[in-house]
Amino acid sequence: MLIAGGRVIDPAGGVDAMLDVRIEGTVVSEFGERLAPHSGEEVIDATNCYVAPGFIDMHVHLREPGNPEKETIASGVAAAAAGGFTAVACMPNTSPAADTPDVLAEIGRKAACASLARVHPIGAVTLGRAGRMPVDFDALAGAGAVAFSDDGSTIMDAGVLREAALAALNVPGCFISHAEDEHLKGDAVMNEGRVSSALHLPGSPSVAEHVIVARDLLIARETRKAWHIAHLSTRTALELLRWARTMGATVSAEVTPHHLLLTDEAVRRLHGHAKVNPPLRTERDVEALLAGVRDGSIDAFATDHAPHTAAEKDADLRTAAVGFSGFETALGAYALAVPDLPVRRFVELLSTNPARILGVQGGALSLGAPADVTIFADRAWTVDPHAFYSKGKCTPFAGMTFPRRAVATIVDGRLVMSGGRVLTEAA
Repeated sequence: MLIAGGRVIDPAGGVDAMLDVRIEGTVVSEFGERLAPHSGEEVIDATNCYVAPGFIDMHVHLREPGNPEKETIASGVAAAAAGGFTAVACMPNTSPAADTPDVLAEIGRKAACASLARVHPIGAVTLGRAGRMPVDFDALAGAGAVAFSDDGSTIMDAGVLREAALAALNVPGCFISHAEDEHLKGDAVMNEGRVSSALHLPGSPSVAEHVIVARDLLIARETRKAWHIAHLSTRTALELLRWARTMGATVSAEVTPHHLLLTDEAVRRLHGHAKVNPPLRTERDVEALLAGVRDGSIDAFATDHAPHTAAEKDADLRTAAVGFSGFETALGAYALAVPDLPVRRFVELLSTNPARILGVQGGALSLGAPADVTIFADRAWTVDPHAFYSKGKCTPFAGMTFPRRAVATIVDGRLVMSGGRVLTEAA
């Protein structure tokens, strides 16, 4: 395969140049200007496009095992490929939870059958994600877990969390925090503030995030376990992250598209379609997160792709399911949110840094590197949820026009998406 005429962006190698890229088998084999195609070689025209190491979404929910009506691993990786992602890391809040090697093996088998994007499982921290007894970290790591989280269920007992961090200290894979204090959050359905008061809805105070972020960062510093804060959403949480780094903690954080583009005002218009955890915050929080993306405080972009059935999302706000699909809108949403972001930084946040944080292959486009490539372009398009490959058609971005999108996705040397169409024969 020859990718011709594109602008190659590889932050890991310091490359930003107009270069052709040759792929042989499953690896990158050559770079050069105006390379001549070999006989029988597939040529991909990347004129006016960026060519980057494959994008990695480090926070997704594929719903299998347990809820195939929401998403299957097959439909999930198809949506990921459509969005330009060559790899995803799936959270363990499945049914049963991903707390044993057997569950991880099942995920691996289904991902191998789908064969459209790499799937890296994240193992649970506690058995059943119940917050009481740590899992066997060595066994899960041996079964392929790249990180550990009870995502969706905060571990409320600090003693259990510290014990788990110490038990996993010498096991590869960071801990990933879902930072919401259950007692402070209560039965909230949105952010606590002016909008929740006007709508007479129970709100979650931002301090519910702050106290867990602060606690977990302190445990990270004390135990020296590598730590990652998922879907960071407030100004104060970002300040806590910066402080922890000055104190020597090995910590990182991600931010989602919806927390950069939307505020709690969106609940007035979108109702259950804007319901997410942590909730959409205030304009002040959004401005702080955007600044954190620009100044390097935020390490990664991650979608928190969380598909649901239409009935679950169209319900009353108090009973509507939490979250929405994100694979197929992410690139455009981020580009709209931070239009002044240099493309090199854009690729760092979507590829280089997620690979580094998770310790997985990818994140670089160099000779001999795995041929996982995302080709994307600055082209305006309008979000149509009905065209999603994901089973979950709910998105707060329906009808919005975005300035950037994925053009082609190459996984392990195979073209799996071209022009928005997933090539199912690649499976």
